[in-house]
Order: sequence, then structure tokens, then C-alpha cells
Amino acid sequence: NTRHHCGYMTVDTLCGVLNIPLPKKAKFKSLTAECVIVGSKCLLMKPTTYMNLSGEAVVEALAFYKLDVTDLIVVFDDVSLPIGKLRVRAGGSDGGHNGIKNIIYLTGRNEFPRLKIGIDGPRRGIIPLVDFVTEPFQKDEAKLLEDALSRAAAAAEMLAKGEITPAMNKYNA
Repeated sequence: NTRHHCGYMTVDTLCGVLNIPLPKKAKFKSLTAECVIVGSKCLLMKPTTYMNLSGEAVVEALAFYKLDVTDLIVVFDDVSLPIGKLRVRAGGSDGGHNGIKNIIYLTGRNEFPRLKIGIDGPRRGIIPLVDFVTEPFQKDEAKLLEDALSRAAAAAEMLAKGEITPAMNKYNA
């Protein structure tokens, strides 16, 4: 339940919405669960590597299923967004997120859909970034987080259906 695990929490929320068990099968250096979203078979992954090495899990799964990086959807935290704000992108830079940087490095590509969940950022000089992202959310942030996770699960479903532009229009506002 740390700020750095918004992606995990979104997967758990999506499992609740889809009424499927939480990812628990160890495969591709991840806890995984298979599901179907609007007729498309999907693999939900919660990498068990260090966050900064998430690309190791991703490349194993992509290679095994012979998928292109554009078939990937990555959900992660973003310290440059206010808590609870979502941002959907079709591709782009790593934005300073080391897990995304590792995925781009190991796949050699940055054209994969991504869903960022705002977690705020530490006030300069108050707490180091690594400490901030690994701390739990505060009690007063719980409602914002709950709402963000619900919207993130809905956005992830849209992305799984290939509705990138509609998801950007709906969730980037």
C-alpha cells in the first residue's frame, strides 16, 4: 500500500471489477492472472522484481506470447501529478520513472500505452523521493486514492479494448 504500488492496486481493483481472483500465479517474474476483457484475452501482471527492473518481467511475457510492445499497458505512479489525477498516454518518454525507463531500455521501444496515477511529490528538502514513494498514503488521501483506483481500472479496461484516444479524452481532463 505504498505510493509506488499504484499499479498493483489498480490491478487489484480491476480484478474486483472483473470478479476474478487476484494475481497469484508466479510467472514471468510476476504474480499473474489471466482474464478476458471484452473478448480480448489479457494477462494481468504484478512484477516481483524491484520496481526499477520491471522491464525484466515485461520482456519475458512479451517474448513468450510473441507480442509487440504496443500490446502492453503499463500502470504506474507519477510524482509530477496531483494525488488522484490520471494521465493516459499512447507512448513517450520515461518521465523520470525508473521502472518505465527499464521497460523502454529492455524493449528498445517507447510506443506502449501507459496510465499514470498521480501521487503528488515530496516538498523539496523535506523528504527524499525514494522515501516518499515507498511510504504509505496518508489517511486524508484515502478517498482520493480510492476514487483514482476506480477510475484507473475503468481506464485500463478502455485501453485493453484499444480505446486509447477515448481514454485520453475522458481521463486526461
